[in-house]
Amino acid sequence: MDSLRPLHRAPASRPPVAWSRLASIAGCLAVLLAWLSWFREWYGDELYLLAAGHHLSWGYADQPVLMPLLARVGEVALGGSRIGVRMPAVLAAVAGVLITGLIAREFGGGRGAQSLAAATYAISPQTLNSGSLLQTQAVDAIAWAVTTWLVVRWVRLRDGLSLLLIGVTGAVAVQGKYLIVVLWAACFLAAALIGPREVFRRPALWVGAGASMLAMVPYLRWQHRHDWPQLRLVGAVREETADTASGPLAFLPLTVLVAGVIAGAVLFVYGLWRLLRSTALAEHRFLGWACAAVVVTFLVTGGRYYYCAGLFPLCFAAGSVELLHRTAATPRRAALIGLVWPASAVLAVVVVLVPSPVPGTGVVTAPAARGSAGWPELADAVALAYQRSPAGRGAPVITNHYWQASALDRYGQQRGLPRAHSPHRGYWFFGVPPDADTALFVGADPGPLRANFRSTRKLTTWRGGLGHAGISTDVPIWLCEGRNAPWDQVWPSLYEP
Repeated sequence: MDSLRPLHRAPASRPPVAWSRLASIAGCLAVLLAWLSWFREWYGDELYLLAAGHHLSWGYADQPVLMPLLARVGEVALGGSRIGVRMPAVLAAVAGVLITGLIAREFGGGRGAQSLAAATYAISPQTLNSGSLLQTQAVDAIAWAVTTWLVVRWVRLRDGLSLLLIGVTGAVAVQGKYLIVVLWAACFLAAALIGPREVFRRPALWVGAGASMLAMVPYLRWQHRHDWPQLRLVGAVREETADTASGPLAFLPLTVLVAGVIAGAVLFVYGLWRLLRSTALAEHRFLGWACAAVVVTFLVTGGRYYYCAGLFPLCFAAGSVELLHRTAATPRRAALIGLVWPASAVLAVVVVLVPSPVPGTGVVTAPAARGSAGWPELADAVALAYQRSPAGRGAPVITNHYWQASALDRYGQQRGLPRAHSPHRGYWFFGVPPDADTALFVGADPGPLRANFRSTRKLTTWRGGLGHAGISTDVPIWLCEGRNAPWDQVWPSLYEP
């Protein structure tokens, strides 16, 4: 027998879906995201996805095939415009609004709770950021949202279809990122410990799980053939997180911040608390413990703060339903919501677009603004150095960081630059530089290249404005002369995760 059941199971019928309200919120978000997609310059990771789309494969050093494929489709079918390439992210965020409202409905929330949850999701800084850039987190977040909605739906209906659809959702999700495996493991563990244990007796669960596992095979085979670069990347991400965000000390504050400056932060924390404590949500308590397990897992393993964004719809929905159930419908409550949520929306846009230090964390808001700045200017500087250097037109251009190589491939051809190469992360797999006695190196320090060339000397330093030091601003450009070994011998030793 399951160890945790409410005194009265919720009826199979739920309040009607507030389609008109949800559609209005989703429509407003779509307009805002379309404007942001048109307004924002290419982000470094987007440039990498566009480059990876020209090297389509079942796997890459840092991810499966889905995001490079979407980037390539956007480039070919939609003209390569920023808004065209980013359309999948816009649609995923808009769908997240609807799913958040549907989760609130499953919890018994009426039109008010559905609207409140959906609006909170729409004005979350994480939604605004991931919904206007083509990044893995955009698709990952909607996959988590759909999964949690289907789990909550199964708790009410105990049907096989929900379990099968969870498997289908997972099969799609793992083509973009494997973080959803952490959610699966947390839900399995929580259900095994406190119930509902009957889910493990449902064949549909194992069929869906098998489908998800089968969908992982192409990427795992690619990783196996290439000596598991993803595992090496985990350590690199942990080091980057420790260096740029004060490690685990900043993880929880930043997670709450990207949930929402006011409204989202409150509902995220409150919703998680009510999942753990509310009698009305007793059948869903295992989801509260699963959320807690996910947060602790990413905290301990050095994950990035936005890895928990997939939990926002579930917690927003639970928080909205419980908040409206536990407070009287008074003009004071309506006025408070009418003030707090618009203010939160304005602050969310500021957090996404205006770079500003976050006290005590060592990070800056609007990281995409810094990661989008200076790429055409960097290409100008490299092209000028290339034209003036004695290396000649046959010299390859090698960069320290994969963002730099991606930007030079995007902007360099029209400036007379050859295709860029980089030993960093996924770019290392895109090919060996052509054999030439000289090379142009873009980055802070040629490092290992010094041992493979007779001489290295700095030609110039690109001094940009807003950007990442050593990557898109304050970037030295070096001339390496007198190569002493073929590139196909040197390249394997240069790989950097």
